[in-house]
Amino acid sequence: MPARPLEIGPAGIHAARTIEILRTERGLSQRQLAGRVTALGHPMSNTMLSCIERAQRRCDVDDLIAIAEALLVSPLVMLQRPTVT
Repeated sequence: MPARPLEIGPAGIHAARTIEILRTERGLSQRQLAGRVTALGHPMSNTMLSCIERAQRRCDVDDLIAIAEALLVSPLVMLQRPTVT
């Protein structure tokens, strides 16, 4: 039986977009952010990060925590929807 592709749900898509937004706001390239994540002990290539940002690869909880740490934000920031005021 062939492997079933993993679907990325709305929370995953939101997290992917938020990662890209935070990365660009900080003036980091994908290579730079992947390097920061790797330096924190969670090996990540810029290709992996690119796939996460384009929602072509699932961002597991370990990825999410490491990326958040590299971006100096709480992982919760990447999961929360913006509030309307």
